[in-house]
This record gives sequence, C-alpha cells and structure tokens, in this order.
Amino acid sequence: MEKDFTFYPSTNSSLNCLTADQVETYNQDGYLKSIPLFDADQVAANRAYFDGLLAFALAQGKSSYSISGSHVVYGGVYDLVTSPQILDLAEDLLGPNFAAIGAHYFCKLPHDPQVVSWHQDFTYWPVDRTKVITIWVAIDDVDRENACIQVVPASHRHGLLPYRESDPQENNVLNQTVDNIEQYGTPDCLELKAGEVSIHSCLLLHGSDANHSDRRRCGIGIRYATIDVRADETLQAKGILCRGTDPEGNWADPPRPTFDP
Repeated sequence: MEKDFTFYPSTNSSLNCLTADQVETYNQDGYLKSIPLFDADQVAANRAYFDGLLAFALAQGKSSYSISGSHVVYGGVYDLVTSPQILDLAEDLLGPNFAAIGAHYFCKLPHDPQVVSWHQDFTYWPVDRTKVITIWVAIDDVDRENACIQVVPASHRHGLLPYRESDPQENNVLNQTVDNIEQYGTPDCLELKAGEVSIHSCLLLHGSDANHSDRRRCGIGIRYATIDVRADETLQAKGILCRGTDPEGNWADPPRPTFDP
C-alpha cells in the first residue's frame, strides 16, 4: 500500500468540548494530555470490566497485551469505543465523518520488564494516510513510576522517521524501534489519572519504559480515522462507522458484538 506521510492538521471549527487553543496545540505538538473524561463511577466500571477481560485472557494462556482488536470482539469494548464523550473528542479533531478502526489495551503488570520502544503508529498500520488519531483512556493512574507513555513534541511534523526491526534484548512489546530520539526533541511524560485521556497523532514519536513499580499500568488506545482513509481488507472489516456517513464504503461497519466474558 502506498502511504502518504503528510500530517494533515485539524481544521474543524465546530467543537464539542475542546477549545480552539487545544486544537491548535494538537496541530503544533501532535498530542494533548490530561483531558478529564470519566467520573469516579465510570472509572470503577471501566476498571472492573477490564479486570474481567484480563482474567479471561490470562486463563487462556495469553498475555496482558493480547486484548487487541477488541472493539469487534467484546460488546463492552464496543460500547466504550462508541461512547458519546469519547466520540465528541474524536469529532473535534477529525470532523463529522469518522470510524473507529482499532482498540488495544496496553496493560503493564507490576514489575513487567517489557518496553514499548520509540515508534510511530503509522508505520505499523495498513492505512494510506495520516488522518488517524489515538485516544488513550487511562484505566489505572499512570505516571513515570509505572511507565506512562512518553512522547516527543512536534515529532509528527518530521514525516516518516527512520526505524529498524527491534533487537530481542530490547524486550519490546512491538517490533520497531526509532533510534536517537533526542535529535527530534525532549520527551514529555503523559501522566494521567484514571478516567483521563491523552490524544496523539499517528505520526507522533512515542514509547514507554518497563514498569518497575508495584502498581499495574493499564490504558486502552482507541484509533479513529476519517472516512476517506483507506485500509487493507483485514482492517477495513474492523472499521465501525461512529458518526456521519461513509458514501464510498471504506469501512465495513460491523454490528455490536454480543460476547463478553
């Protein structure tokens, strides 16, 4: 697939909850952080639901990182991905027509030695353009101690960054690594309270360290794309039309799954 690494800034002026200054910050820096979204009751519900998913995955011999593509597998994840408060945020940056194309829980258990090496999301995904954002919902409190996400501000404006296949000794959850990130800027830590979210461009350079603490660190990264983004057949089948219309049928818009463990 031919990929366009141009960053397309948000031009949406009809805003639900973000301010014009926040949209400009996103355009300039490639991310936003510490946006309050869910109240204490919903935080507890999100955590209890994930605890059930994690227990189900571990009982099947899977890892804490295995709950991926879950918006088309589990009804509760579909409900979270399509919740109005999250969709309002996505619409503020993407405009009125967009789909949810992915949902992946990144759960670092206490003393988890694995890292997420520095990378750009866009190099992993089979999509043709960069009109894709990740809204990362904190299930637990996340901070430097338990390995919160780190980002390099404005690195999304460099286009494609050179990367290599990760070495086994890196203990990378994924399989790509961008080296010498200091040439692109100074990292910022996305410390979040449970129920807060961060948002980042699919071009933004980011990663996270091993969790050396006694606390779990979990969040769900939900990916939203404008309707004009094209994907391969596998990903296209997982695209849920969230708002607006999809006149070209770029996304399959599967129904809500009925299964929950």
